[in-house]
Amino acid sequence: MVLNSLTIFASRNFLLMEHVDINNSIVSFKSTIDKSKKIVGFTGAGISTESGIPDYRSKGGIWDKFQPVYFEEFISDEKKRLLYWQRKQELWKDLSTASPNTGHMFFKRLYDEGKLAGLITQNIDGLHEKSGLAKDLIVNLHGTNLEVACIDCGFTVPSEDVFESLDLEQGVPSCQKCKGLMKPATISFGQQLRSADLDRANELANSCDLMIVIGSTLVVQPASSFPSIAKENGALLAIITLSETPLDSCADFVFHLKVEDFLRLLKP
Repeated sequence: MVLNSLTIFASRNFLLMEHVDINNSIVSFKSTIDKSKKIVGFTGAGISTESGIPDYRSKGGIWDKFQPVYFEEFISDEKKRLLYWQRKQELWKDLSTASPNTGHMFFKRLYDEGKLAGLITQNIDGLHEKSGLAKDLIVNLHGTNLEVACIDCGFTVPSEDVFESLDLEQGVPSCQKCKGLMKPATISFGQQLRSADLDRANELANSCDLMIVIGSTLVVQPASSFPSIAKENGALLAIITLSETPLDSCADFVFHLKVEDFLRLLKP
């Protein structure tokens, strides 16, 4: 009985210490934001799950349901191209109705306060744009589902214009300008990231004084290299994500919390 009482006391004491540590870290992080003048955000799929957008790698995520269609397959195989569009049509139902959550609005507030120099995202859902962030602040490393682009001539149209009238029984969309292949403006497996996006992300990582990572496991290259670049160039690094990341040991702040729970703690 005494042993059980001591165990309960020790457990409560540990939880109390953990709570105090988190509170101290939150206070310190708030102070860091206040002092920072060039903050750069870096976001992954975890920031959008609270908006109803499934992530990619966890059980029940997109790659658990679908095998990806590689870019070369999209170009050369008519059946794969149709399969790709069928999946995009299904995913569009969730993407088109999703709204920004507290994580997206956190970066919008930093922007309104004049502190956000830019935002690098691995996401293709367009929720940062929907939050009201200026388009030229956002680096969509993996492209965006908000537009459909011609692979041949680069002509782009808003995605809703395509999906609202999409009838795949009549075939996949073709470019109204050159009749080339149309594809959502996202980066597929086997497709090169845009050099302009990589250059812009590198510039932001090199010039920021604080990088805030939300919802990324930081395992996908080359995207995950940018927080490292920021840290190596003297910026402070904060990581907010449920799982551990390879950069936890060198980050200045690490919070293994849901985004909404973390932001609730961050409120005055």
